[in-house]
Amino acid sequence: MDGPMTALSVLLAVTVRWAVSLYPYSGAKTPPMFGDYEAQRHWQEVTLNVPVQEWYFNSTDNDLLYWGLDYPPLTAYHSLLCGYIAHLINPDWVALNSSRGYESLHHKLFMRATVLVADLLIYIPAVILYCSHLQETSSKRKALLSFCILLYPGLILIDYGHFQYNSVSLGFALWGIVALSRGFEAFGSLAFCLALNYKQMELYHSLPFFCFLLGSCIKKGITGWGFLLLLKIGVTVITAFSLCWIPFLTDIEQILQVLRRLFPVGRGLFEDKVANVWCSLSVLLKIKSVLSPEVQLQLSFACTLLGVLPSCMKLTAHPTMRGFKLSLVNCALSFFLFSFQVHEKSILLASLPACLLLSELPLMATWLLVTSTFSMLPLLQKDGLVMAYMITTLIFLLASATFLSFHEKTSEDSLKLRPFCTCVRRYLPWFRMNESLVKLLFFSSMLTMAALTATSCVLTPPPALPDLFPVVISVISCIHFLIFFFYFSIVHIWDNVDARPKKKVA
Repeated sequence: MDGPMTALSVLLAVTVRWAVSLYPYSGAKTPPMFGDYEAQRHWQEVTLNVPVQEWYFNSTDNDLLYWGLDYPPLTAYHSLLCGYIAHLINPDWVALNSSRGYESLHHKLFMRATVLVADLLIYIPAVILYCSHLQETSSKRKALLSFCILLYPGLILIDYGHFQYNSVSLGFALWGIVALSRGFEAFGSLAFCLALNYKQMELYHSLPFFCFLLGSCIKKGITGWGFLLLLKIGVTVITAFSLCWIPFLTDIEQILQVLRRLFPVGRGLFEDKVANVWCSLSVLLKIKSVLSPEVQLQLSFACTLLGVLPSCMKLTAHPTMRGFKLSLVNCALSFFLFSFQVHEKSILLASLPACLLLSELPLMATWLLVTSTFSMLPLLQKDGLVMAYMITTLIFLLASATFLSFHEKTSEDSLKLRPFCTCVRRYLPWFRMNESLVKLLFFSSMLTMAALTATSCVLTPPPALPDLFPVVISVISCIHFLIFFFYFSIVHIWDNVDARPKKKVA
C-alpha cells in the first residue's frame, strides 16, 4: 500500500472519529437509567469491585436491573481493564454504588479515549491489513479503499457518538477474515472466537465462518489433510473458549446464569422500533399479541434458518473468499431481518462485510452502508447526533463517489448479475438490466432518506401517532434490507466459481 496516503487516511479517519466524540452520548443527563454510556461505565464499576463469580448474578452490590452485565466474558475483562485504569486516574469514576450516573468532562474524555485506543489497536489495523492484501489493485486504490471503509458513518456514530465498543468485536471478526484469506485457519478461528466472546451478536457471522472452514477441510480431503485441519481448528476453538470462560466453569449454575444473561429470550420478539420484518409487520398485524412467545421464537428461528441456508450450502460446497464475504452479508441480514430480539445496532454486523465488498460491488455496498446508518436515525436523534449523522454520511458518500465511482457501476457486470441475468434470459429473452433504472432507484432511495431525515427533525408527529417517524423509517429501511438480502443472495448463489481466475483475493 501507499504508505504516506495510508497514514493520511488513518489520520483523517481518526479526526472524524474524535470530532464525533465531541457530540453528546447515549443517556447524557437523563436519569435514572441514563444510557449506554452509563452501562459501559457501570460495568467497569462492577467488574472492578465485585468478585468475578458475582458479575452475572443479582446481589446488593450488583443490581441486574440497573445495567446488569449481559455481554460475554471478554467484554467483562475489557471493562475490568478500563475500570482499573479509571480507578488509577480518579477512584470516584468507578466507586461502588456511589458513582452511578457519574458525568464530567474529564470522565467523558477518558471514556472516549478508551474507544479510540481499542479502535487503533484492533479495528483500524485489521482494515489496513485487509486492504493491503487485495490482489489486482494498485497501492493508491488500496489506500483509498481503506479510507472509505474507515469513514463508514454507522460504526463511527455508534461507537464515538452513542457510545459502545463495536470496533472490538468487529475488529476481531475482521482479523479472522484476513487470516482465513491468507490460509491461516487456526488463527482465523482464534480471532473469531475472541469476537464471539466479546459480543454474542457475532453469532450473525458464525455460520459463514463454520461453513467456510468446513468446506476448506472437505476440499483438502476429510480423511487426510482435511481431517488434521479440522482437528487443529477444533482444538483452537475449545482452547479459546475454555480460557475465556475459566472463572465461570466452576459449576453449572454459573454457566447457565451467564447464558441467561446473554440470551434473554423473555424480552420477546422485539422491543424498540427496529428495521426488521417482525417490527415492520406489526404495523399491520400485532404479532406479539396474536402468537405465543414460544411460537414467536420457533417462527423466527425457522425463518432465519431458511434465510441463511442457501448461502451456507453454497459456501460449504465452494469455499471461496468472495463467497465467504457474500455469505457474511447474507447471514447477517437474515439474522437481522428474521431472528429473535434484534436491536437496531445489530445492523453493524451486516455492515462490516458490506465494507469489505466496496471494491467489488461499490454501488450496492455503499447503498447498504448508507441505509444501515439511516435505519438507526431514531436512536441517533434521541442521542442528539443528527448533525453528526448528516455530516458523516455526506463525507462517506462523497469519498465513495470520488474514489470508488460507485454511481457509475450500474451494469450487469459491475453488479455481478451477469450469470443471473443470463439464466433469466433463457426463459425471458427480452430481459435486460436497465442501468438508468438502477441509478434512478438509487437516487430515489437517497432522496427518500434525506426527506425522512428532514421531516422527522422538523415536524412534530400527531399526538395519536407519536411513533410515526420511527415506524416509517424502520419500515422503509426494512424494505431496503430485504432487497439487499435478495440481491446479495442472488449474487452468491449464481456466482460462477469455475469461470473466475483461481487467484487468492482477500
